Amino acid sequence: MTYAQLSVNAREIVAKFTLATSQEVQLGCDWYRSALNIAGRIQAKYHTTERPLTVELVAGIIAALSPNNRWERNIIDAEAMIKCWSAGGTDEDILAVKVCTYTKMQEKALAILTRYEKRDGTRQPITEILNGPKIIEFFNCITNPLLNDVCIDGHAYSVWFGQRLTMKQVPNIGKKLRQQIKTDYVDATAFINDELNESFTPADIQAITWVTHKRIYGV
Repeated sequence: MTYAQLSVNAREIVAKFTLATSQEVQLGCDWYRSALNIAGRIQAKYHTTERPLTVELVAGIIAALSPNNRWERNIIDAEAMIKCWSAGGTDEDILAVKVCTYTKMQEKALAILTRYEKRDGTRQPITEILNGPKIIEFFNCITNPLLNDVCIDGHAYSVWFGQRLTMKQVPNIGKKLRQQIKTDYVDATAFINDELNESFTPADIQAITWVTHKRIYGV
């Protein structure tokens, strides 16, 4: 991948990456790995024979509770729901746990915990329960970075667009636009890796550029 082959917006991603400090590069690379480690810690703490828990399931609950929620609170909310469930709480008990996101997202988290059976006896895939592009991307980036998925939210859009935007200024990101943004993050990653002989994933570049964007604009 050459610079000339990059789209205008992929070049914006590269430009933001070049402004990252070494600390920001490390922080970005560690972000999703740290999130996976947190999910592992929660899994190990609450897993029982009676109520088995997987790291993937914990990550799904974290993703479900992420909309309109600060990361630190996101983790607190996920652990609180899991703790209630692990202790034998009923559906009503679990939904009574106070969380800082939308009710429908808490209901999705509950559905992931209970993994409702389908008519054919199989359990719903976590991504099917999440059923939303941004939270599925978030889940994928935490659980399987090799998928080369990118979490496209308002912040990732701002980096791609090349300007500081408020969340109100970010347009509705439809399927076609979302795919274009993902393609540009993948292309920018390929260019950066070729230039620096690195092996960043697109999720790494998204996290690095967001951390850098946050520092530059104080958001």
